[in-house]
Amino acid sequence: MGEVEGSGGMCICVDCHWVERCQAYHAVERQHGVEHLSADPDLCPTAPRIHVQVISLEGAQVGVEWDVRACGSFQLDPGRWSRLRPGEVVPA
Repeated sequence: MGEVEGSGGMCICVDCHWVERCQAYHAVERQHGVEHLSADPDLCPTAPRIHVQVISLEGAQVGVEWDVRACGSFQLDPGRWSRLRPGEVVPA
């Protein structure tokens, strides 16, 4: 496994073999306030780079978007998140 950097603004975790076991993705889920894929992830990823962006919301509100954009533990497994949560919308 080597460091992989994703393109664009999407979290690379949705296509990672380790997504449900990853402590970094677990932290991203917590920040987004969504249900966790795993209650107790056991993989401590190597050098994850989390992109944090402040975004404007309706009503003069402010939100924060968290995305893992690079990770030394990334292992490509296209559609992994979707297979774990069939029928649900992939987080953007």
